[in-house]
Amino acid sequence: MISSNAKYWILLTQAIGYNTPKAKKLAKMYTDISEFFEGGESERRFCGLFNPVELEALSSVKSDGADKVINRCRELDYSVITLDDPNYPSCLYNIYAPPAVLYVSGKLPDFDEHLSIGIVGTRQASRYGVENSYKIAYALAKYNTVVVSGGALGVDCASHRGVLAANGVTVCVRGCGINSRYLRDNEKMREAITAKGAVISEYPPDEEPRNFYFPARNRIIAALSDGVLLIEAGEKSGSLITANLALEMGKDIFALLGNNSPQNYGSNYRIKEGTAIPVTDFMDILANYDCKNLSEDAVGFDSILLSDIDAVPVKKKKKSAYSGNTKKEKSKNTAAPAKKASSEIKSKADKQEPRHKTDIKLTGDAKLVYNYLSAKPVHIDKIADDLGMPVNRVLGTLTLLEVQGLAQALQGRNFVLK
Repeated sequence: MISSNAKYWILLTQAIGYNTPKAKKLAKMYTDISEFFEGGESERRFCGLFNPVELEALSSVKSDGADKVINRCRELDYSVITLDDPNYPSCLYNIYAPPAVLYVSGKLPDFDEHLSIGIVGTRQASRYGVENSYKIAYALAKYNTVVVSGGALGVDCASHRGVLAANGVTVCVRGCGINSRYLRDNEKMREAITAKGAVISEYPPDEEPRNFYFPARNRIIAALSDGVLLIEAGEKSGSLITANLALEMGKDIFALLGNNSPQNYGSNYRIKEGTAIPVTDFMDILANYDCKNLSEDAVGFDSILLSDIDAVPVKKKKKSAYSGNTKKEKSKNTAAPAKKASSEIKSKADKQEPRHKTDIKLTGDAKLVYNYLSAKPVHIDKIADDLGMPVNRVLGTLTLLEVQGLAQALQGRNFVLK
C-alpha cells in the first residue's frame, strides 16, 4: 500500500530533511498536501513555516526524485504510509516531530489494540543481558505484547529473536533504509520479522546509516511503545536517549536490575532516581497494565535452547590500549590519578557558568552546534533556523554532544552548553 499523497511528502523530506516538526504543522494546515506544492512559490511563502534556505530547497526539489523512491518501494514490496494517511499510527502522529513518511516492510500492528513494549540496551551485551532480553521478549510475545526495538547487535537482536521464537509480533525500527545492508548479521532476522510484524524506517529504502539518524530513530521506538525497558545501559548509552524521549511522552520506563558494573550504570541510576521501575522478570512489566486482553498461553521457558541465545550476535569490546604495558609503563599509569585529581578542582563559578572546552576536536555539524550553544537555554527550532540546518540533523548532532557530555537537554526541547 502506498499513500495517495506519498509523492508530495517524500518531496518534502528531500527538500528540508527528516524529523522536522514542520511536517506535522503542514499536515494541520492543509487537508490535502498537494495544494501546498501545486500552489507554487507564493503558497510556500504564504504558509509562513519555512526559512529562506528551506524555501529555496522546496523550489528546486525535483518530482522525479520522489517518483524513483516510490518505484523502488514497489519493486521491494514496501508500503509507504504518510502523515495524512488514516493508517498512520496515532501514537506516532501525536509526538513533537513525527516522520512525514513511514516506509514499511511487512505489516504494521495496530498499536491501539495491543500492548507494546520497547526493549533497548547495549550492543556489547553480557550473557546476562542477552539471556534476559531474549527471555523477557519471548514471554511478552506469548502474552500478545508487541515488542519494539532497533535491530542492532546485542540487546536489540536478542529481543527480536526472542519474539520470533515465541511466534509473536515484533517491530524493528531502522536508523537507515530498510533495504540497506547495514548489519548483515541480522539480515535473516529482519526477513523473519516481516512475516508477522514489520521492519520500518523514516528513511528511503536504500539510504545508508548516518550517526545522527540513530538518535532520531529512537523517538520512533519511544512513540510506538507503551513502556520502554532498559537492559544494560551504561552511563553514556544511546538507550538512555530513548528512555528520556519516552519520559517526555509520558511513557513508562523499566530497567533490568543489574550489578554495579559500568555496563549497568545508566539503567541502575534510573531506578535509583525513581524514573524507572525495577524489573527482574516479564511480570514486573505486565503488572503495570490492564491484562484482560492478554493470552493465557503458557510461557514455556523450558523450550528455549541455549543454542538460540548463543547465536545472538553482540558487538565485541575493544581491547584496552594498556593491555601490553610493561611494569614501568604501568607504574606511570598508577601515578596519573593524583595529577588528574588536582586538575579536576574547579571554582563554583565554573560549575554555574559552563564554558566551551578548548581541548576537544569537533568537526562539521558538531563544531557548528557546539559553538552555537551557551549557558542560556535555546529551542531546537531556533538552532536549526539560525544555523540553516534541518531539525533532524540538529537533533542528531545535539544527541552526540549529549553523549560526549558537551550539551544538556532541558524540558521543552531546549538545550544548553554543559
